[in-house]
Amino acid sequence: MTSFRTVRDSMGELQVPADALYAAQTQRAIDNFPVSGQPLPAAFIRALLNIKTAAARANGELGVIPADIAAAIADAAQTLLADESFMQHFPLDVFQTGSGTSSNMNANEVLATLASRSLGQEVSANDHVNAGQSSNDTIPSAIHTAAAVLIAQELLPALDHLQRAIAQQSEVVGHIVKTGRTHLMDAMPLRMEQALGGWRTQILQNIRALKAQQPLLQSLAQGGTAVGTGVNAHPQFSLLFLHELSGLIGLKMTRAENFFTHMSSQDVAVAVSGQLKTTAVSLMKIANDLRWMNSGPLAGLGEIELPALQPGSSIMPGKVNPVIPESVAMVAAQVMGNDTTITIAGQSGSFELNVMLPLVARNLCESIQLLANASRLLANKAISGFRVNEAQIEKALARNPVLVTALNPVIGYLQAADIAKTAYRDNRPVLDVALEKTDIPRAELERLLDPALLTGQS
Repeated sequence: MTSFRTVRDSMGELQVPADALYAAQTQRAIDNFPVSGQPLPAAFIRALLNIKTAAARANGELGVIPADIAAAIADAAQTLLADESFMQHFPLDVFQTGSGTSSNMNANEVLATLASRSLGQEVSANDHVNAGQSSNDTIPSAIHTAAAVLIAQELLPALDHLQRAIAQQSEVVGHIVKTGRTHLMDAMPLRMEQALGGWRTQILQNIRALKAQQPLLQSLAQGGTAVGTGVNAHPQFSLLFLHELSGLIGLKMTRAENFFTHMSSQDVAVAVSGQLKTTAVSLMKIANDLRWMNSGPLAGLGEIELPALQPGSSIMPGKVNPVIPESVAMVAAQVMGNDTTITIAGQSGSFELNVMLPLVARNLCESIQLLANASRLLANKAISGFRVNEAQIEKALARNPVLVTALNPVIGYLQAADIAKTAYRDNRPVLDVALEKTDIPRAELERLLDPALLTGQS
């Protein structure tokens, strides 16, 4: 049976598991919020522990807390981060107090326990670990820090990998001319490199947009404490804290232009989420193009063949499905849903504090990580490995009645339309019908209707 120990906070005594590193306030939150069973993301907790490390070092240097206690707190946080199982100590549900105070105190209590053990004397969760801080500036700072690190270390490299994979595949298949489609209907031809180039530019635009948002994401509310005034924080705390944190995470973190803005609103997170949604839209577009091009193999377009990764049916032998594009499309849908939630949460700032911070943290981190994972899957297991069915593409291209568009300047729209309708009705090549209905020599028609020449130069 589980053994317990008695702990106390400002509300009185209660029991916590004897081997738990946390204490009373964490246990109260465990008891109060049995909602989803979902803890806050590991990336957020990592950011929170790095914030506690930086705060302890800054407070130690400023003499706000004794140097040995500051060092013990910082060492405890970094020891936890080096332990792959550190999340076991942070069990609190996402759907907790809207300020994230429970999670802030969870971190404070765990670090106080570890620091007390290492020093052989009591370290206070509030007076030492939380010195110069409030949940109200710490949690917004952890949201920004976690998202900035995930974008820099996970999403941007994954998107860059994806655009490189598209570019490499374009070098292999880019010369092939295929039927273009608008409204899902046959349109003028284009080269594969042009189609893939459209995808690649979408990804590059998302990379540029995400990079443009990083400076605001890397600005922090830390130092504003309870309402933005900085009460109980040393005047030099914020600057020293930012120096320490920047060194810990490898990103240049800066002081918020206005503490009140960063604490009372989540406008930066909403804006970043909006760009994540745009990235999701781009990935869904690419995924759906791949699904359509792969459709068949006999009754669909059959332009490409995606890598066969697993059996596609429990009842139809030999069926293989476009599982990676489907997975990516579901990720995109989830990110779009997360963005709607973050938008609603972002407007939930009343006066000096937003009160849906844990939800913002959870959804923002999840969206970034999902997009990073999906981008790598799309690159490695779909884009890089698809094979082009040139015979199928050429067959469809030769009978594409829309090629007659090239004759518009020579014979006019109405006569060209008549040729297209006849070619489609009789299932004949446009060239053959045009020979019958115009006086244009065959050699000239072959030149005018050459699909490769109709793709232009860009």
